[in-house]
Amino acid sequence: MNGNLRLEVTDIFASEIQQTFAQARDAATKGVTRDVAVNGKVVPVRCPFPSPSDWRDCWMYFLMIDRFANTQAPPNSGWNQNYDYRQGGTFKGVTEQLNYLRDLGVKALWLSPILKNPRPNWQYNYHGYDTQDFLHIDERFGSDGTLATAEKELKELIAQAHGRGIYVVLDIVLNHAARVFDYFYQGRVVDEFKDPNVMNAPLGQEPPIQWMNGYGFPRADWWNKLPPGTPLSPDDAVYPRDLQEKTFFRCRGDLLSYAPGLEGFVKGDFGQQRQLVVEYDATPASLADVRARYGKNPVLNILIRAYQYVIARFDFDGFRIDTAKHISPPMIETFGNAIREFAQTLGKRNFFTFGEIYDSEEIINKFVGRHSRNPGFGIDGALDYPLFFALTSIVKAQRDVADLHGIFKTRKDIEANLISSHGEAGQYFVTFLDNHDQPQRFNQPWTPTEQITMGLAILFCLQGIPAVYYGTEQGLQGNR
Repeated sequence: MNGNLRLEVTDIFASEIQQTFAQARDAATKGVTRDVAVNGKVVPVRCPFPSPSDWRDCWMYFLMIDRFANTQAPPNSGWNQNYDYRQGGTFKGVTEQLNYLRDLGVKALWLSPILKNPRPNWQYNYHGYDTQDFLHIDERFGSDGTLATAEKELKELIAQAHGRGIYVVLDIVLNHAARVFDYFYQGRVVDEFKDPNVMNAPLGQEPPIQWMNGYGFPRADWWNKLPPGTPLSPDDAVYPRDLQEKTFFRCRGDLLSYAPGLEGFVKGDFGQQRQLVVEYDATPASLADVRARYGKNPVLNILIRAYQYVIARFDFDGFRIDTAKHISPPMIETFGNAIREFAQTLGKRNFFTFGEIYDSEEIINKFVGRHSRNPGFGIDGALDYPLFFALTSIVKAQRDVADLHGIFKTRKDIEANLISSHGEAGQYFVTFLDNHDQPQRFNQPWTPTEQITMGLAILFCLQGIPAVYYGTEQGLQGNR
């Protein structure tokens, strides 16, 4: 397919998508290589790129593309400050730092989400987690702000990383889309509501919605399900068109803001990010047409196909799954199995998946690895929040170092019968000291350098796969 054009049919079954799958599989079968110029030397790189034999040898460097580098323009705000709008980072800016990252010893680059977000630069949508289009790259990461350039420069970034022996892990979102619609409630348009009667209404009795246009405003004539043939721009509503169905979204408003203490699977919007019903069940006879097109779990299957397309088109090596604990655990397991099996058809025998499960060891155990009740292995691991909750305090002498033993003892007991596709699940937790979600950096103005060094040293010596946040590595002390 023509890599410089937007998909003419933004349908999950578009022939262009199937063609991309076929081309990637054929290239894997034939052992196709691409010549990549690395510092003046031509390096043949397999494409698709094979997986590492053991991800524990591949420590990660996590960066937010919008915040990392832009060699063509200065950032929109000052250095090391809290700034809640887009700074202007680009794929090309990351590519030009690959030599530095290689020399630092980076073995895997973990990128923040790259799929298209709403065009308006609203507050807090700099991060990339507000997906409006699950099939196309966000134009703002291209050096000239166009889709064609963004796609070309993302492919070049990944090829250049592979040419230096660096794997590329993509941050993805299954739980929600962006604020792609507003609710219409009590005679007015709202972007959220707090009425428990509405939030607990029976399925099918949710408030009506109005889909957003590309300028970030609801259209009074775009109600509930957009009928086929509705004229839309690429910036309107949500894509692919398969997701332009109200019943595929939870439509219950923001549960997180008034229900503290919830553990595990949380049903409700994530702030203004509209939650998808990933576990949507098309079993009833009344949904036979939906089931015939998408299978038993239509939303899940649409997302699986979209992210398979991302792997085949751009050659990623792993996925970090955002807000995984807000999704039904069996759906996470099915997603992990489907992605792993697809990646194997591309010669990626060790594609790595790990989830953001911001919770206790017991809750994490519900989402990762293989459980006796279901076949398959699910996702391989998770971000190591139980360790994070203790390690930063231990390093700063605010907690007894002996507590580390208890963390791993508890994990061993809870996961005694749990394994992942990569072996013992506990060995594939991704460990960290800091990330973009924390309100304060690990490195504060009063933090001694020795504590930073100690924290990183412990991270690299403990079980798991270390992930270093770019803010920690660069010595940032502000927020985000």
